[in-house]
Amino acid sequence: MGVTIAQTNLDGILPLIARGKVRDIYEVNSQTLLFVATDRMSAYDVIMDNTIPDKGILLTKLSEFWFQFLSKDVRNHLVEIPAGKTIFDFLPKELSEAKYKEQLAGRSLLVHKHKLIPLEVIVRGYITGSAWKEYTKSGTVHSLAQPEGLQESEEFPVAIFTPSTKAEQGDHDENISPAQAEELVGKDLCKRVAELAINLYTKAREYAKTKGIIIADTKFEFGIDEKTDEIILVDEVLTPDSSRFWSKATYQLGKSQDSYDKQFLRDWLTSNKLAGVEGVKMPDDIVERTRAKYLEAFESLTGSKLQ
Repeated sequence: MGVTIAQTNLDGILPLIARGKVRDIYEVNSQTLLFVATDRMSAYDVIMDNTIPDKGILLTKLSEFWFQFLSKDVRNHLVEIPAGKTIFDFLPKELSEAKYKEQLAGRSLLVHKHKLIPLEVIVRGYITGSAWKEYTKSGTVHSLAQPEGLQESEEFPVAIFTPSTKAEQGDHDENISPAQAEELVGKDLCKRVAELAINLYTKAREYAKTKGIIIADTKFEFGIDEKTDEIILVDEVLTPDSSRFWSKATYQLGKSQDSYDKQFLRDWLTSNKLAGVEGVKMPDDIVERTRAKYLEAFESLTGSKLQ
């Protein structure tokens, strides 16, 4: 394990646009952004005081894998880096200094700016979490009627689009119905986004099954090319931070499943009555086990080893 990055500091060489739960976003120029995935870890909407080493690199490399995997199905926001070049060839030369390279190498994406579609585009292939809770009460998921007799963690007959609002920094996303999503972005665009997201999820889900991983659900974000009206896949894609990954080997119908991402951390926070509490430091064993799960997901899905 190398250096772990809790927060980047580029000394004003590029303007900082936003600092999210995981990513620091900088403006390179009027058309281009730099996304840097740090090793910050959040659970229950609170960022932990310590980090998961290599997490940002794993998220970045896994997103790059999926962008490539889905490139024939959807355009994405990555700036193409020609063979023989690196991201640093497109950044101010000062950022090639060691102290900046250490913060950016392997965990940065250079991306085109696009107008964002203001939806969290969630696709569910299995009934679990908040969807299962709603279903047990009303037989619906995001107000959509579902078949009777589904068991917890069962695969839906067809994956479903269950959007949520895209909250401002610090606020909570809110589950909404597809009809409410249509009101937000328009009927035609909502239909296009839903169909595209379900297709992308289904292709990725079937691939992941061959690698021993079940993608129970995922969250996509999309932008739009205002010149061509083309929908663009943006943000991160099909990572343990944006998706629910289960092990195919341990999957059991009728119960909740162990998740690949933050399961150990959430369980530890809950059992110690620390869920939602600020200023929490994760114990070393939680850090190590969580890192191991992120690494396992990356290696299983990509067939690559972390360099």
